[in-house]
Amino acid sequence: MKVTEVRITKHEVKNLKAFASITLDDSFVVDGLRIVEGKKGLFVSMPSKRSNKGKFRNTAFPIKRDLAKEISDAVLEAYKNS
Repeated sequence: MKVTEVRITKHEVKNLKAFASITLDDSFVVDGLRIVEGKKGLFVSMPSKRSNKGKFRNTAFPIKRDLAKEISDAVLEAYKNS
């Protein structure tokens, strides 16, 4: 799978810098990614929702490490260029 499109919506509140949406292989959209400023710099957080017990659980996530890196790199590059 390849990231074929990234859309960034800036939304700076505390550590949150922006929301992102990606398209994979021009066929599948994942919405709700977040770009967050952490202790070691910017990182991409996958879409999540709060469970009944108050913990956050990812609702979409890559299984393969190389796809996770490709998504993160593409989103952060789009953010830096926006």
